[in-house]
Amino acid sequence: MTIEKKYLDCVLVPIGFFLMVAYHLWLLYRIVKHPTKTVIGVNAINRRFWVRAMMEDVSKNGVLAVQTLRNNIMASNLLASTAIMLSSLIAVLMTSSSSDRLSWFVFGDRSDLAFSIKFFWILVCFLVAFLLNLQSIRYYSHASILINVPMKKMSQHQRHHHLTAEYVATTVNRGSYFWSLGLRAFYFSFPLFLWIFGPLPMFFCCISLVLMLYFLDVTFQFGWAVGVIDDSGHKDEELGGSARS
Repeated sequence: MTIEKKYLDCVLVPIGFFLMVAYHLWLLYRIVKHPTKTVIGVNAINRRFWVRAMMEDVSKNGVLAVQTLRNNIMASNLLASTAIMLSSLIAVLMTSSSSDRLSWFVFGDRSDLAFSIKFFWILVCFLVAFLLNLQSIRYYSHASILINVPMKKMSQHQRHHHLTAEYVATTVNRGSYFWSLGLRAFYFSFPLFLWIFGPLPMFFCCISLVLMLYFLDVTFQFGWAVGVIDDSGHKDEELGGSARS
């Protein structure tokens, strides 16, 4: 019976992780090749338009831009604080006695090595989430300064202004990407945590997460093309779309 339980860990756990990794690889392909069919891609496109609108008149839109970025910094700060707090909690559980662990409901491998592996990966997951959210705060902090630079007063060359808006938009998008990755690390922690109670809860959690994330990440409308022409006649085309789930 013990051998069969160990086989469950060796079979169901890799399958669950494969489903999660395969889904996110597929999502990455969709974001790169078909951005208007994913929520992340549509939001990235609209953030670029938002940055251009904010930088058109810094004196009027500067406060709004900084407040919006500050809200994003607070969201990243909340996730980072939660991740480091949970990491400390997992470290305490790793040092608990093995007799306390045996009283938990576990259907699977109950050896000390199995528990150490489970707690270790949960700890790694939260530490990765903490580092990713720190990077998100870093990019948002840079963007809050860059977005208020009065480029029209510093240089009359409109092409230079256009490139600066693109750079600021890229910085804002990088902050959002790191925030999304940090949130995904929290998502990965759910099946890892349920793995403590056995491979079956972990496997069903992976399936539920993939189904839930699919409806949260995918849009069901065709995108539209937007052409932006500046004063120098340069045309910049991007794709956009709206999300509907």
